[in-house]
Amino acid sequence: MKQAMKLRKILLVLSLLALLSVWAGGYLYYSFLRETALKDAHRQAALHTDKIKYHLSSFLLEYLKSVRALAGLKELGQALSTGDDKSLASVNSGLDHFNNALGTDVCYLMDSKGNTIASSNRNAPDSFVGKNYAFRPYFQKAMRNRLAIYMATGITSKKRGIYYSHPVYEDVKDYPIGVIVIKAPIDLLEKNFSDPREGVVMVTDPHGIIFISNLKDWICHFLWKPSPEDITQVARSRQFGEGPWNWTGLQMKDGNHAIDLSENEYVIYRTKIDNYPGWNVIYLNSVKAISKRVSDPLIKMTGLVILTIGAFTGFLVFFLYRKASYHITQRKIAEEALRESEETALALLNAPTEGALLLDTTGTILAVNKTAAKRFERSVDELIGMNSFDLFPPDIAKNRKTHHESVVRSGKPFRYDDRRKGMLLNNNLYPVFDAKGRVVRVAVFSRDITDQQRAEKNLKLAKEKLISYSRNLEKQVRKRTREIMGILKYSPAVIFITDKDGRIRLVNSRFEAVFGVRNDEIQGKDIYNVLPREDADRFRASDQQVLSEGCSCQEEVLIAQDDGVHTYLSIKFPLYDEQGGIGGLCGIATDITALKKAQDQLRRLSGRIINGQEKERTAIARELHDELGQMLTALRMDSVWIREHLKEKDPEAGERALTMSDLIDKTIDEVRAMAIRLRPGALDDLGLIAALDWYTADFDKRTGIACRFKQQGVTVVSDIVATAAYRITQEALTNVARHAFATRVDVSLQTRDGDLILWIIDNGMGFNTQKLSDFDCLGIAGMRERASLVGGSLEIRSQPEKGTVVCFTVSIKEKSGVVH
Repeated sequence: MKQAMKLRKILLVLSLLALLSVWAGGYLYYSFLRETALKDAHRQAALHTDKIKYHLSSFLLEYLKSVRALAGLKELGQALSTGDDKSLASVNSGLDHFNNALGTDVCYLMDSKGNTIASSNRNAPDSFVGKNYAFRPYFQKAMRNRLAIYMATGITSKKRGIYYSHPVYEDVKDYPIGVIVIKAPIDLLEKNFSDPREGVVMVTDPHGIIFISNLKDWICHFLWKPSPEDITQVARSRQFGEGPWNWTGLQMKDGNHAIDLSENEYVIYRTKIDNYPGWNVIYLNSVKAISKRVSDPLIKMTGLVILTIGAFTGFLVFFLYRKASYHITQRKIAEEALRESEETALALLNAPTEGALLLDTTGTILAVNKTAAKRFERSVDELIGMNSFDLFPPDIAKNRKTHHESVVRSGKPFRYDDRRKGMLLNNNLYPVFDAKGRVVRVAVFSRDITDQQRAEKNLKLAKEKLISYSRNLEKQVRKRTREIMGILKYSPAVIFITDKDGRIRLVNSRFEAVFGVRNDEIQGKDIYNVLPREDADRFRASDQQVLSEGCSCQEEVLIAQDDGVHTYLSIKFPLYDEQGGIGGLCGIATDITALKKAQDQLRRLSGRIINGQEKERTAIARELHDELGQMLTALRMDSVWIREHLKEKDPEAGERALTMSDLIDKTIDEVRAMAIRLRPGALDDLGLIAALDWYTADFDKRTGIACRFKQQGVTVVSDIVATAAYRITQEALTNVARHAFATRVDVSLQTRDGDLILWIIDNGMGFNTQKLSDFDCLGIAGMRERASLVGGSLEIRSQPEKGTVVCFTVSIKEKSGVVH
């Protein structure tokens, strides 16, 4: 009994040990399978992301030749230069052709300011014509002479796409005058993301925005939690529309793992996209899904083991051990074979060239892509199994076989060119190695470079034409330079050119003669080496005005010469550099000393004439008032006496005498009015204000035009200024009565900051000040001359149907106790 108990205990212990052994073996087996599955998932993710990266890189380069060819059309430069309807119609037709041939979303042309002037979608509701995209990076890069590829969401169409932009040049210019853009769809590219596996694959920009993904709900979302700066930069660029850009909820757990808001864990694999800094292809593989692939079969197996564990425990342990060893060996062999086949297939699938073949060591075709099959004019199934050398003429086949055997022997890639049916093919041979490093396959990539060779030849011819054009241009430049230097040498004006810092770059012979310097001596120096400091300061002040305002400046300057001080009319204007910035200025000074003297003499003569006129008018007015007025008064008295003596004796004669008396009264009034108009006594006796008050009232009465006069703060002015103001008012109101057809005139007189200001404003028909005849200008010229003689100025502003404004301004500051 005790022995049975011991036996039972021993069997129980053995059973427990066996059970523990099974559990331990199962756990180790599960751990091994799980680790193997994770490695396999990582390898699959690496292959998948590399495949997508190669597809994306090839797709991004697909339209480069097209946009270059489109930018070379002469019609684009003509449309940008002229902008006429015929050129735009020709460009639109070309854009339609390219858009249909390439299968793109849209092709459009932008001017140098970013405005779209032509587009293949010009008739669509979301047309780009008239829209400004100067803020887009692809436009800015193209205007800096750089071809650009830009992945973004359309501002107008709201569709994602890839933008290819290229600068457009004019024949005679070496800088862009516009930009041509092709927007390619991404539908075909997105098909590479629709992989049936449980992972999530995506393409992200430098800020983490998801541009392409097989999970549609994540598109245009932030993959990682964004910072406020990231959101601001994405919003400012408008690269992915107007937003909002939500967060997927994904967070990094460690360098290779991430977790979402539902606590699901993912293994991360990422690879950078070549030539696009910050852009990545990212693959997320669910850890739960990977573990499930291992645990589901294991659970089924464990259920069967539990049912039979009592009888076959020891056998199962041994069997599991042998089975695990066998599976490990088979898996390693399968993984190695799978790696070779996947690398080979991936190389063929993502070949950056047009035609691809996979050959064995004897030249037999193992795999071929559609491009190569089309080139051989056979189907893919027909070509597989054939010897590739049988597809070529004997001479070409011999060379190809020699190169093939060389690659098999050396294990090194080889490149060569040959011709077939009028095509020049560039061939690249790459060895494919097995696990032991032996060459077992040869991958052949063939690319048609016929167009490239033709383009290179055309480029060479274009370069020769450009050199010839440049030489002709240099001859023309030298000719124009000689002509300009001749003008500078023999011009009577003083001409100089300075940089923006005031250093002299060029002076003409007249400058040398006036200032006694030589061009080669003064170059690089400033004006302080030529003029006294006080004059040079004024000179530089006007220079700074031209440079700061970017417009011309005109002034009169005095320059001391051997025969005295000369007056020069100086005109300065900015000079612009190639970038459109102000690089310096040019000054042209003309000697107007003789003209100024003639003007002064003419002004003095005019002043004497006007003063003589005033004296003569005063004398005539006095004679009319004193002599003729007294005689008319005497005649009136006599006519009254005659009427009184004849009214009873001869009533008819008395009535005639009365009529004569009335006529004499009217004549006396006319003579007095004539005398006042010639020289109003109020102007001499009571001053300017009283004279203007009387004259405006008389003008209102005579013409029927409402005339109002007002003054503010005016005291006493000199006779000369008063006479000028009165005559200007008289002439202006006379013009209103004759030409303006006005109903109202306002005359105002005021003082401001030591100046006397006279305004005459009417509501008449107005006139164009640029189209006055010489006869019409005489009155205005007289007013200007009177204003100038007293040191004042006259301004006339008028527009048709908007009335006329006459403004006379003169300084009346005190001088020697007299108010002027």
